[in-house]
Amino acid sequence: MNHQLIVVLDYGSQTTQLIARRVREAGVYCEIHPCTFPVAVVAAMQPVGLILSGGPCSVYDDGAPQLDPTLLNLRQPGSDEPVPVLGICYGLQAMAHVLGGSIEPDEKREFGRARLGSHDDTPLFDGVPEGSVVWMSHGDRLTALPEGFRVIAGTDDAPIAAVAAGEQPYYGVQFHPEVVHTEHGARLLENFVLRICGCRGDWSMGSFVEEKKRAILEQVGNDHVILGLSGGVDSSVAAVLLHETLGNQLTCIFVNNGLLREGEYEQVQATFRDGLDIDLRAVDASDLFLNRLEGVDDPEQKRKIIGHTFIEVFDQATEAITTKLGTKPRFLAQGTLYPDVIESVSFRGPSATIKTHHNVGGLPEELGFELIEPFRELFKDEVRAVGRELNVPDAIISRHPFPGPGLAVRHLGAVTREGLALLKQADKIFIDELHENGLYDDVWQAFVVLLPVRSVGVMGDYRTYEQAVCIRAVTSVDGMTADWAHLPHEFLGRVSNRIINEVHGINRVAYDISIKPPATIEWE
Repeated sequence: MNHQLIVVLDYGSQTTQLIARRVREAGVYCEIHPCTFPVAVVAAMQPVGLILSGGPCSVYDDGAPQLDPTLLNLRQPGSDEPVPVLGICYGLQAMAHVLGGSIEPDEKREFGRARLGSHDDTPLFDGVPEGSVVWMSHGDRLTALPEGFRVIAGTDDAPIAAVAAGEQPYYGVQFHPEVVHTEHGARLLENFVLRICGCRGDWSMGSFVEEKKRAILEQVGNDHVILGLSGGVDSSVAAVLLHETLGNQLTCIFVNNGLLREGEYEQVQATFRDGLDIDLRAVDASDLFLNRLEGVDDPEQKRKIIGHTFIEVFDQATEAITTKLGTKPRFLAQGTLYPDVIESVSFRGPSATIKTHHNVGGLPEELGFELIEPFRELFKDEVRAVGRELNVPDAIISRHPFPGPGLAVRHLGAVTREGLALLKQADKIFIDELHENGLYDDVWQAFVVLLPVRSVGVMGDYRTYEQAVCIRAVTSVDGMTADWAHLPHEFLGRVSNRIINEVHGINRVAYDISIKPPATIEWE
């Protein structure tokens, strides 16, 4: 099926993929490409709309990405009508700059929530109430409009918060409609693609699954695929998708790195080998990983060690598979998601690196495999939707995200076996209590962090000097932005009491109430 296409040009925003996600939620197919993509290539894709993302630069910076003005002259497929354009934050400024508007540095960077005043009656704001909260994140502001443009909305601190051209379908907003902090941002983007661009809204996760299966079959042919299975949502759904598509051409390798949750090594084997009849090879390499991590306290170095050791163990397991097959598997499949990519490398644009993920930045350059990453541009909730399409058991697709490096990034400082034992016990108590109190599905992610500090306590009239932990629970839709979960105080008190009483070696429990951004969900 030929889907109408919205192209997002990435100017380096950390939330560019959220734009694409909101567009897909509206039932419209969307692709992200770098802002440096040649105009001729964009034109050949025949988009029905363009969205210009935000970015970290000022339009006046040396080397700042600029908008090629010929992009504003594209025509709708089979029509002389211009392709509508929506500029977001830097995207608005880039469009205004090339059309003769003025942008100036703000007296102070505007970051956080703001409230829209009245707005013009335009298709962009249809169904968006006046006074809605929007999310600002910018250091420059538009001070003079290009010819033919008018202001259609403002806030107290940003009089030009949204603009529209008089005769052309060009729009711009200074705020970020893609993030959940903007109350009606999804509606605004839906208005752009459905009302202004005239999209049919006929793209769905069901169509994604069928198209992805066809693409995998075409890519793989009669060759063999191996997949690194962790037991988490991403790799699990990828395993089921590939198993349904390729059958016995798929072999999964599950590596125990010693950093899994309590009982997880046994649980994953039972679920996939016994329950789903997937060819699964389990390798216990926990001692190797923990020995190499001894004394390493830098989080980036821990991630690199885990990533490279994983590849080493994986290669050894692959050799055994090669011996059985008589030929080396050609493809390596991974459950890589977009948040892994955008936080690790400058993916399709000049976005800033936040941290390395073991299945992205930690891979050696020469793998010897061709990669299959069916979910590389999806978010966690979208992968869960794929899982439902594939009838993956809810116990798998409802699991909270778990970091690739495992408990190593929740054991702050150098990882020790003693510390891991404390962390696993405390984490199990927290997760069990969430399940027992019907709160597990109310949060996006929940876990315990072992802190590299000790604190003084009193137990049974005796002084203690033991470890401290912090419990973390967040609410989110996609993992790119998150708020701390407002769990009941009585519940938090019960969790704290159980951890302190049942985990010998911990005498203090804190609760993390930071949001993302500026914090990340994981501590390392």
